[in-house]
Amino acid sequence: MKKITLKVNKAYVYEEVAETTSYIGAKTKGDEQAYDRIFTTDDDRMMLERFWVEACDATTELLKPFIFHVSEQKVSHGLELEKDYEITLELSNAFEHKLTGSIETSLFNFFVSFIVGRWYKFADKAEAETYLADAKTFMNDIRSKTWFRTKPTRLTHF
Repeated sequence: MKKITLKVNKAYVYEEVAETTSYIGAKTKGDEQAYDRIFTTDDDRMMLERFWVEACDATTELLKPFIFHVSEQKVSHGLELEKDYEITLELSNAFEHKLTGSIETSLFNFFVSFIVGRWYKFADKAEAETYLADAKTFMNDIRSKTWFRTKPTRLTHF
């Protein structure tokens, strides 16, 4: 079995969520309150914390057949930016190790899209389904890559 460890940095995810919501809030036409309503601030991070844990739980559920170790994630009453999501998987020896970086990128993108989608259910319902659909696409990509196996090579002796 091959072991790979994937890590999602919580601070980077929250930073990307803030950038995404800031951009969308600033670009929303015809609504003067859009920026203030849509942009996530430090004051919103407690609510985002719940969405972070939901994203962790969804990832753990998806990768459950392969888990060797997973970091504990739970909703806390404080903001713990240093509490990243880390998961070690035991995959088949036929797993293509070159896919590890791509899986980690898709995992990061899943977390961002999922959290933005959940946030938009409160802040901008029209955009929520788009981001949640993106999150589902990233999750399917992760599933596909973790199940991918290289073809065995036949040894030939001369």
